[in-house]
Amino acid sequence: MTVERGEVFGFLGPNGAGKTTAVKLLLGLISPTGGEAMVLGAAAGDLETRRRIGYLPELFRYQSWLTAGEVLALHCRLLQLPKRSRKQNIEQSLEIVGLIERGEDKVGTFSKGMQQRLGLGVALLGDPELVILDEPTSALDPVGRHDVREIIRDLRSSGTTVFLNTHLLEEAEHICDRVTVIDQGRSIASGSLEELLVDTSQVRLKVKGLARGWWRELDGLGPIGRIREEGPEGEWVVIERLGSERTPEIVAGVVAMGGLVEAVIPEHRSLEQRFLELLGEP
Repeated sequence: MTVERGEVFGFLGPNGAGKTTAVKLLLGLISPTGGEAMVLGAAAGDLETRRRIGYLPELFRYQSWLTAGEVLALHCRLLQLPKRSRKQNIEQSLEIVGLIERGEDKVGTFSKGMQQRLGLGVALLGDPELVILDEPTSALDPVGRHDVREIIRDLRSSGTTVFLNTHLLEEAEHICDRVTVIDQGRSIASGSLEELLVDTSQVRLKVKGLARGWWRELDGLGPIGRIREEGPEGEWVVIERLGSERTPEIVAGVVAMGGLVEAVIPEHRSLEQRFLELLGEP
C-alpha cells in the first residue's frame, strides 16, 4: 500500500478489518510482529517524524474542566511549538473547525460533534505534513460532515497529505483521490475510485414485442457483460459492464429485431456496492 504526498487517501474496510490497528502501527503506538512501513521517508514510529503528523483518534476524551483554547494550548506544548507561534496556531485551528466563538468555553459544555471538531483542531496544530483521521465524521450531523469534507479539501489544496480511515463509503466517494480496501488485515483492492469502479456500468432496458431470450441475438455487437432478465415476464433486461457510449448500439439492435424499447436506464454501481462485492457479500 502506497500513499502519495498531497493526496486524500481512503482506508476502507468493515469493522474489525484492522484499520485502527494499521493506523496505530503507522504512528508507532504499537509494534509490528513483522513487515515494515515508511512514513514521510522514515521508519514508522520515528519520533521526529511524528512531530510532522497530525492525528485524530477514533476514541478520545479531553478534560471537561479545560476550555477549548486550553486543550489546544496543552497540545502546542506537547508539540513543542515555539511560544511566539502558539496563539496564532490556536486561533487558526479554532477558526478552521468552526469553534472560534467557543474558545473560552469548557469542553464539558460541548456536544459530541463539537468535541469531534475540537479533536480535528488538535490534529491540525503546527501545520502537519500528514494528517491521519480515524473516523473523523462519525459523531457529526450532515452539516458537520460537509464542513469536515471542506476542511479536508483545503488541506489537500495546501499540499497536506490526508489519510482517512473510515467505514462511511459516502465520505470516500466525496473526497478521496485513491483508496485501499482491507479485510481481515489484508489489502483486497487498491486504486483510484475510477479504477475500482471500472466495468461497473450497466444499462436496464424495458423491451416489448420480442420473445424471451431475444438478447442472445446481440452477440454480433461485440463483447458485452453478463445479461439477466428481470420482472415476471422478463420484460426488463439488465446488461452489465456496458459503457454508456454503447447504449445506442444496443437500442438500435433491439429496434432492428423488431422490438419496442419502452425505457432505457443507464446505471452505475456505487462504491458501496463494489465494496460489498469485494468482501464477497451478496
